[in-house]
Amino acid sequence: MRTRPELEEIEDWLIREALGSPDISALFAGTCERLRSLGIPIVRANLAWATLHPLVDAEAVLWTLDEGARFEQYRHEHGEGAEWLDSPIRALIVSGEDRLRRNLAAANTDPGFPLLRRLRDEGHTDYLLMRTGFDLPNTNETGTSGMIASWATRAPDGFDARSVDDVEYLQIRLALAARSTIQTRIASTLAETYLGRRAGRHVLSGKIRHGDGEILEAVIFYSDLRDSTGLADRLPPDVYLAHLNTYFDAAAGAVTEAGGDVLDFIGDAILAVFPIEVDGFQAAASRALQAAETALVRMDQAAEGASLPLRCGIALSHGSVMFGNIGVADRMTFSVIGPTVNAAARIEQMTKTLASPLLVTSEIAAVAPGRFERRGSYPLAGFGAEVELYAPRGPVTP
Repeated sequence: MRTRPELEEIEDWLIREALGSPDISALFAGTCERLRSLGIPIVRANLAWATLHPLVDAEAVLWTLDEGARFEQYRHEHGEGAEWLDSPIRALIVSGEDRLRRNLAAANTDPGFPLLRRLRDEGHTDYLLMRTGFDLPNTNETGTSGMIASWATRAPDGFDARSVDDVEYLQIRLALAARSTIQTRIASTLAETYLGRRAGRHVLSGKIRHGDGEILEAVIFYSDLRDSTGLADRLPPDVYLAHLNTYFDAAAGAVTEAGGDVLDFIGDAILAVFPIEVDGFQAAASRALQAAETALVRMDQAAEGASLPLRCGIALSHGSVMFGNIGVADRMTFSVIGPTVNAAARIEQMTKTLASPLLVTSEIAAVAPGRFERRGSYPLAGFGAEVELYAPRGPVTP
C-alpha cells in the first residue's frame, strides 16, 4: 500500500493526537473531516469498540456529515436485542473476517442487513466495514478486542479503489490513537467505579503514595441495611446478593444522582460524602437530604409486593474529615476517617433505638426548616458530649 504526502499529513496528526489525551469523538470527527479533504466522499462513519465497564459492553462514535459526531454506549443487555443480532458488525465478528462491503446502489440486490437497507433507502450507495485488532481488556464473551469502523457514501459510483486503500491505510493509524484513548477511558472508569469519583481522580493524578491525603469539609452519608445478618443466614447466596444489590441501587444510586461520592461499601453499609468545598454547606446538606429521602422512598417502592423486607437506617452528619490513602504498601484504599465518620456510624445505630429510618444533626436539620423534629440529645459511644438528633416530621418524601 503506497502512501503520499497528503496521507502522511493525516498520519502525523493522528500520531500527535495519540501522544496526548484526545476526546475520542473529536478524534474520529477530525479523521472523517480529513478524509473528506482528500476527496473521499464519506457522509456517514461509525467507530465501535468493546470496553471494560460494569454496565456497558461496547461504545461507539457515530459521525455524519450533517450532524457531526455523537458518542454512544451499549449496555450489556443490548447484545440480546434483535438490532445487534442482525447487524453487520456482529456478522463480521462471527465470520472472523476483517472486512465486509456492500454495494447499496445495485438494483434488485438485498444488502442483507436491516441497517444497510435503511442506509440504501436514505440514498447511500456504498458501505465498507473494517476491523482493526488491538489488545485491550473487555467484557465481550467472544474475547474480541480492537475496533470496527464503518464508512458509507452517497457518491453515485461508491468508493473507488484509491479511496478504499486510503481509508484502510489510515484506519490502522486511527486505531493506534483510539487505543490510547480507550485505554485511558477504561482506567478512569475502573478507578471511579471501584474507588469513587474523588478517589479515582486522586489515583489517576498521581496521589498514590502511602499517607497521601487532605482535610475535607463534608456532609457524611452513612447507611446500613436492616436485618442483614438474619437474611444472610436464611437466604441462598444468590438471593441474598440480589437483595443486597437492590438496596445498594436504591441508596447508593440516590447518592450519586444527588452529586455525592460513594467511598466504600462496608459489608452492607454505605459510606458516602457530599463535599462542602464547591457550593458550601447549605448546598451539600440539601443534596445529602435529597439522597437520603430518595433512597428511603425507593426502598419502600422496591419492597412493595416483594417477599423480603427492605429497610435501612440512614444518618447524616458533617464536619472535617481526613480523606486519604490508607492501608499497607501493597494494598491501599482511599477513604475518609475521623470523628465525623465515627459519629455518623453511631447516629445510624440510634435509628433503631428511636425507630426512625433517618436521623440528622441539628445543623443539617436547620437546612430544611419545619421538616424535622428534635428527638433529644444522646450520648454516642466514644464521644464525650451528647449530640442532638432530629428525625423527619411525618412521612419521608423526596
